[in-house]
Amino acid sequence: MYKELFITGMLVVLAATLPAQTPMTLPDILTTVEKNNPGLKMYEAEARAYTEAAKGAYSWMPPEGGAGLFMTPYNTKEIKANEAMMKEGMGFFMISAQQMFPNRKKQDAEAAWMRSMSTVESEKKKVALNELLYTAKKNYYEWVVLQKKQLVLDEGSRILDFMIRSAEIRYKNGLGKISAYYKAKAALANIDNMKLMLENDMRLKRIMLNNLMYRKVDQELSIDTLYAWKEFSVSMLDSAYLAGQRSDIQVLQRNIEVNNLQRNAELAKLKPEFGIRYDHMIGLSTQPGQFTLMGMVKLPLAKWSSRMNKAKAESLVWENESLRNQQQMILNEAAGMAGSAKAELDTKKKQMRLYETQIVPALRKNFQTMQLGYEQNTEELFELFDAWDALNMTQIEYLDQLKAALLLQAELEKILELK
Repeated sequence: MYKELFITGMLVVLAATLPAQTPMTLPDILTTVEKNNPGLKMYEAEARAYTEAAKGAYSWMPPEGGAGLFMTPYNTKEIKANEAMMKEGMGFFMISAQQMFPNRKKQDAEAAWMRSMSTVESEKKKVALNELLYTAKKNYYEWVVLQKKQLVLDEGSRILDFMIRSAEIRYKNGLGKISAYYKAKAALANIDNMKLMLENDMRLKRIMLNNLMYRKVDQELSIDTLYAWKEFSVSMLDSAYLAGQRSDIQVLQRNIEVNNLQRNAELAKLKPEFGIRYDHMIGLSTQPGQFTLMGMVKLPLAKWSSRMNKAKAESLVWENESLRNQQQMILNEAAGMAGSAKAELDTKKKQMRLYETQIVPALRKNFQTMQLGYEQNTEELFELFDAWDALNMTQIEYLDQLKAALLLQAELEKILELK
């Protein structure tokens, strides 16, 4: 008995001394996503694979060897020497070896082409990172707005509970009508239903953010509800700025560079390659030993052997032309999307300022006036309910505008690739 009480007491003390979980800010979440997400590590491994593969560009062709009979007659009697007939015999056993020497310029071109492919993967990683950060921002901002809506609903629950209890007391004492009483009870139940939906939505946001940060999906997570508005200058919408900022444009640029290096490698294959061949022959009878030493050369410049390489080199020129047109298409589309998003964001901010400075304060003042009148028995319950309903709906509308503005900011940061 005492032992159980002691253990329980120690657990309570330990729980009290443990620090509360620190809410994660948006920069904390973005840093964790960039550091831990396994999808990004995939591109790092791909880039390393190309770098390692490039080391094989300087390999030589394997040496070739052979052994067998050389200039040996079918009539085996003629192989042996015949002193009476003054014949030395015929036939040799030959051992041969040959080695081709690679063209150094061809190897350099091949290695440069293979190394350049790793730069494409590095830029693809930035494209994937930009998409992941946008998804993280989107879920973070939506969670922030959900928490703010929860505060509005909590306030609405307290106000409706006050209305219901006050109406019940007044009705019992014959001091008021009960006409808006059931509307208030229905509104309170509707708020409870909305709270359940909000809790489920926040649970989904937590799962999504944990997944992006490569954590257990059910791991506890709380966020800081602070957010910051960013300023986007007109110069950021210029195509020259976008060309240097957007990683998908850089992916295409790296592909153009890769194609240029591949073209160089294809043309380098037309360069000659030299080799050497050595044959050693041992007579099967009394013949003296002999050897052959030959230099060899491959001449891929011939018209019938160079056609494939030249065709490939020409195709890469036109492939680069296609990639440049694709760059212009993406830049034009991105500039249009950025301009539209910025214009819409500016409009949302103006609408929000109207809500913050005029609409919500006026409706709150109206509700407070009605509440004071209701407490002084100069206003009816349905008038107080209508004043609260207008305030509550407007606050929810304002938060919807806030959510839309924050998501527009996240989208604009994605287009401009700003972290």
